[in-house]
Amino acid sequence: MLQCIFLLSDSGEVMLEKQLTGHRVDRSICDWFWEQTVSQADSSSQLPPVIASPTHYIFQIGREGITFLACTQVEMPPLMGIEIVADVLSDYLGGLNEDVIKDNFVIVFELLDEMIDNGFPLTTEPNILREMIAPPNIVSKMLGVVTGNSSNVSNTLPGATASCVPWRSTDPKHASNEVYVDLLEEMDAVVNRDGILVKCEIYGEVEVNSHLSGLPDLTLSFANHSILNDVRFHPCVRFRPWESNNILSFVPPDGQFKLMSYRVKKLKSTPIYVKPQLTSDAGTGRLSVLVGIRNDPGKTIDSITVQFQLPPCILSANLSSNHGTVSILANKICSWSVGRIPKDKAPSLSGTLTLETGMDRFHVFPTFQVGFRIMGVALSGLQIDKLDIKNLPSRPYKGFRALTQAGQYEVRS
Repeated sequence: MLQCIFLLSDSGEVMLEKQLTGHRVDRSICDWFWEQTVSQADSSSQLPPVIASPTHYIFQIGREGITFLACTQVEMPPLMGIEIVADVLSDYLGGLNEDVIKDNFVIVFELLDEMIDNGFPLTTEPNILREMIAPPNIVSKMLGVVTGNSSNVSNTLPGATASCVPWRSTDPKHASNEVYVDLLEEMDAVVNRDGILVKCEIYGEVEVNSHLSGLPDLTLSFANHSILNDVRFHPCVRFRPWESNNILSFVPPDGQFKLMSYRVKKLKSTPIYVKPQLTSDAGTGRLSVLVGIRNDPGKTIDSITVQFQLPPCILSANLSSNHGTVSILANKICSWSVGRIPKDKAPSLSGTLTLETGMDRFHVFPTFQVGFRIMGVALSGLQIDKLDIKNLPSRPYKGFRALTQAGQYEVRS
């Protein structure tokens, strides 16, 4: 049972406080947490998700610069409430940052009222919450200023709350029935300084955008489901068909939602390679970075970026590339935007680095963060076999897409 939820900005400011039970949690616990955060930052280590304070257990999770804190004094699953709250708020508001929270303070407070009852999750389906609390828009804000009524809560309870499928609106109707399924994947990889792939895995999500009338029943199957690990489903998925036949059987919410997430581990290769080389002698360093295609996925690889932090011992850097643009920010972060790899040459970055006085060689080597995007292919190898739809009078339109992009892709030098 959660007793309180705090939302903190990246500077430690308490932007929102929501007491969930009769036991009030003092705001000073946020000061204690922020002191722990600052001390851990100085020692270059991260705080664990669960922290034992002198008075409470604190659950913490970060989303786009916003820290969600939840406090309890009883035994409970640590992320039962707080991760759901963070994900639903991000989905409902279309992203999270300090300005979004402050501009929609009343709506966030109303959402927390509906989502959590006496410390336990209650209504967490975004589509139902949108019926209960109107999403923010310019018209509603103007009406709130004119009428003085800032509440967006509906006067009537959505019919789906009393239904056996509470995630779906009651008897929705659409002029054209259509459903779209997207495979969205992120590749996490670590390449050591010898160019050996230490870790490579995929985190993926199956996103569905459903506009189907009535109460349709969908069945989705994969051609190679055996590669999936750590699967997590939307509440609409019936678990028994998946457990027995690895088939997703569900009545979908109306609109866009995340059907499932998964992980594919121990991949053998990455689509591109990044080869950094650093040398130093007599107070001057030389940097060279090569980028190229390692395994052609059959689709265009675009939005390629390479970013790294220059070591503190570097006074100045003179870098240039034969393709793309290079920029060095004030905090010594170097960003190389490659875009697409041309067919006639391999993109390369090179230049000289000036070390501090008294230093002859590098003692700290940077880690390179790589980004890319590939439309139309799922690098995990996951393939959708078929999608069957029942309880519809007419034949619907079905669409499928795939996208793979870099997640935590690191190359060490």
